[in-house]
Amino acid sequence: MEKYSDLKKLKENYEFFREKYNLPFFEKINEDFQVEKISEYETDFVLREIRENITTKFLNYIRFVESLINPSNGPMFMFAIIKTLGIKEREKLSELYKKIAKADIDLIELDLEYSEEKEADAIKKYYEMWQDIKKELLEIVSVIKKNWDVKEENGKGNYLG
Repeated sequence: MEKYSDLKKLKENYEFFREKYNLPFFEKINEDFQVEKISEYETDFVLREIRENITTKFLNYIRFVESLINPSNGPMFMFAIIKTLGIKEREKLSELYKKIAKADIDLIELDLEYSEEKEADAIKKYYEMWQDIKKELLEIVSVIKKNWDVKEENGKGNYLG
């Protein structure tokens, strides 16, 4: 496979794999995982690089969710965020954490043994999974924003540490 170092070549190479493996369109995958960054350097493994961008996104969000579930070592502002969440949101965060953690284990496995086909399958699988995770996270963020300025009633805090 030809090496590339610009966005146009990246898109052309991705299009080859998109057709071969029925992957999401470049614009969609780029929108969620900023894969255009790959065009800044040369690689012969475009699918692995894209999957690594997906892995990075999942790892970033697992850290965020983990900080909300177990804030003991997290930044202080997490306590303010946690106060805005109800039981339903906390349960949803726990489920999201489990889902993302399992995905992270699967994605780590791909780092250990390269396979173009497995990389393509992972891109499809985790792109679709991200669409659901993104919706759930947006719902939680919406609750946080809605409840951010709500005053504590009768001076009672609702920290559940």
